[in-house]
Amino acid sequence: MFIAAGICLGATAQNNPVLMNINGKDITKQEFEYIYHKNNRQQVDNKGLDEYMPLFVNYKLKVDAAEQAGIDTTSAFIKELDGYRKELAKPYLTDRATEDKLLQEAYNNFAKNVEISHILISAGQLANDSMRVAALAKAQEVAARAKAGEDFAELAQIYSEDPGSKSRGGYLGYVKGGRLIYPFEKVAFAMNPGEVSDPVETRFGYHIIKVHNVRADRGERLCAHIFLQVPRDATPEIEAQRKAEADAIYNDLLAGANFADMAREKSEDQSNAMRGGELPWVASGDLVKEFEDVAFSMEVGAISAPVRSVYGYHIIKLNDKRDVRSFDEMRNELLQRLTRDERGTMAHDIFMKKLKAENNYKVDEVMVGTVVALCGGKIDSTAIATLSQQDIVLATYADRQITAKDIAASINTRRMPPVQDVARIINAEIERLAQAGLTEVEISLLSDKYPEYRNLINEYRDGMLLFEISNREVWEKASTDIAGLEKFFKKNKKNYKWDRPRFKGFVVSCADDDVAKQVKKIIKKTKDNEVALVVEETFNTDSTTRVSLERGLYIEGDNQLVDELAFAGAKVERNSELPVVFISGKTLKSPESYLDVRGQVTADYQEYLEKLWVEQLNKKAKVVINEDVLKTIK
Repeated sequence: MFIAAGICLGATAQNNPVLMNINGKDITKQEFEYIYHKNNRQQVDNKGLDEYMPLFVNYKLKVDAAEQAGIDTTSAFIKELDGYRKELAKPYLTDRATEDKLLQEAYNNFAKNVEISHILISAGQLANDSMRVAALAKAQEVAARAKAGEDFAELAQIYSEDPGSKSRGGYLGYVKGGRLIYPFEKVAFAMNPGEVSDPVETRFGYHIIKVHNVRADRGERLCAHIFLQVPRDATPEIEAQRKAEADAIYNDLLAGANFADMAREKSEDQSNAMRGGELPWVASGDLVKEFEDVAFSMEVGAISAPVRSVYGYHIIKLNDKRDVRSFDEMRNELLQRLTRDERGTMAHDIFMKKLKAENNYKVDEVMVGTVVALCGGKIDSTAIATLSQQDIVLATYADRQITAKDIAASINTRRMPPVQDVARIINAEIERLAQAGLTEVEISLLSDKYPEYRNLINEYRDGMLLFEISNREVWEKASTDIAGLEKFFKKNKKNYKWDRPRFKGFVVSCADDDVAKQVKKIIKKTKDNEVALVVEETFNTDSTTRVSLERGLYIEGDNQLVDELAFAGAKVERNSELPVVFISGKTLKSPESYLDVRGQVTADYQEYLEKLWVEQLNKKAKVVINEDVLKTIK
């Protein structure tokens, strides 16, 4: 390896100069520092710069070898790396300021509970415009009456179309942030106690919300319960019987019975009975009110008297409790929640709006009208065939275009609805193709915009190359080079010693002496790796087993029959169906073949091949290091 110090190398940027050149490829200070510091963060024993530098050079030489072998040009490699590139790009394809704002809002809501009721006026997704207008007018009328002082619960019982809460006067109880559909939650968690909202639109319709109270969240509880079901139409006699059974279980617990054992034996909640009745962590709003009120009033370790809910009787044990977790602890969980509702697209939509402005996105409405007219009122095979012949440009951005041909190709991959609004479909396709194209453009620029993304992509790319070239040059060779393994073993045999002898051979149990004699003959004249098959075909059928044979390398304690017959151990009781037992093989004080210690020899051979390979790479390498830049590495 040729290393030149103090040679002036080029610089990619003033704050990111070239640190070294390996076989004609520049390595910047930023790339080196990223890998160096990441490696030290992941290691218990941090390496100094002088110690780490040769390791880094060897790493890059292996990557260079993979490139010289053309691994980076294979379709499989390109496809896999592209998949990583798109996955790693996801955090950058959103408006982070909006996302952070939504996450903070979600956490603030998560940290409090709001006691609410609501009235739902349905206007489902399939409702037409006139139906939605009528539903909104009705909701506005009911909201006005509630705000004027009419009893909210009575209005809910009359007008609400939410079957789950209508009979309770619309009462939903205390609800924790993150448990409601976002438009509903956004309004409800911003209201003060006693307020009634204007109609709030969600995908279910229009909601009128009343807030009764607001409190700080009570954290989470880890409970177990023993449950006895009571049918909704239970007679007083059945109710009394179930209550008596619950009381009897509770008295047994007070007398010292183990709660988990009692849950496994008595609980009728089959989803958790076998786990001792243990439930997952729960927060306000996760459980029925009667259960929740008791669970959140208990101390850890306490067991409640039977609690009646609409489902039956619960005997509750509180196993643990915890306060609201910090924002940092909950960030990933909150982010997942955001992606599951309307908030999941808000940050993306704002980001896409910025991309359109940055890339000068424009739609030619006149040409869109022309294409809509060409479809003749319906998008079918005829319309698609017509559009596929048209070079009409419908939209432009960056250096790209969306044409009628592109629309035809895209539509042709999907099923069209029976009732069509052609203009809406065409515009939706333009938007879909534009978003996909703008995303591709942005991903292509991410490495220039974000050094951390560039470093991560390079790390994945180099890691893939390193794996493949190491497999070719070391791992695969070591596992398949039988002659090489045997030669390496013989040369280094002194390194493979045993502290105790092994028996190497067959352990055989036979139905009688005659069978045993025949098996011994087979073992004597048959190759070791073929004995088991011959014995199986000769003596054993689907209904009868006359021989049990096992081959291996045994140390004392591995097999009782080997202990008795090879190591003079205690006599072992025989199987009555296969009473004649013998062993065939030899006792070894040390391994006689690499196969006797294959795992260790293979690992050592891999290390040996790796060392030879690295030496060869270094002999041919040309490495130039900029000492002035090296001195600035911290």
